[in-house]
Amino acid sequence: SVTDMEDFWARQASEMLDWDRKWDKTLEYDFNKPFVKWFINGKLNASYNCLDRHLLTWRRNKAAIIWEGDGGESRTFTYQQLSTEVNKLANVLKKHGVKKGDRVTVYLPMIPELVIALMASARIGAIHSVVFGGFSPASLRDRIRDSQSSLVITSDEGLRGGKIVPMKLNSDAALDGCPWVKKVIVVKRTGNAVPMKEGRDTWWHDELCAPDITSVCEPAVMDSEDPLFI
Repeated sequence: SVTDMEDFWARQASEMLDWDRKWDKTLEYDFNKPFVKWFINGKLNASYNCLDRHLLTWRRNKAAIIWEGDGGESRTFTYQQLSTEVNKLANVLKKHGVKKGDRVTVYLPMIPELVIALMASARIGAIHSVVFGGFSPASLRDRIRDSQSSLVITSDEGLRGGKIVPMKLNSDAALDGCPWVKKVIVVKRTGNAVPMKEGRDTWWHDELCAPDITSVCEPAVMDSEDPLFI
């Protein structure tokens, strides 16, 4: 990696990732400018590499996520189960008009749905912007504005250190200054009542269980230099 950097990383990329199209050139850089490009014209998908390539192996039934909440509750997702949820959410995003290059803001506590949201965005070529669940409405608003997100994913509430975090109320306050956001998908974390704006807000579980949502969504073919997240 020191004496022949390009050869080293080309071998790592070949061995560790699945590519739709192999790159033409491993590295392009100019020490006089702060610009570096890797694997020029290579095509791949991050979601595919995290999930699909494992589904034809023994790993499909291996735990991909083992989650334990603040209250001691736990959930486990195998690679196959995680793939199913990611594909369904990816189709939900497409249903609501999210396309390649669009931005999705994810304002969630540390729950499995967070990973599902990131992978679903990556699957269709959307760029995810993760906002820390402890940030204020003003900080969330700034990030939605800066990224010009078209859709927000949040939860009713969060649990952190034994305290309830009002995620949906924070989101509502932030979105007062973001009229272009037409869709908010809300995960039920605590189950406590929260306000839902008609025509804009929908529940995660209702979206994924809709009869027109399937568990198959072909991954978008992305360029190696396409942005994955903000």
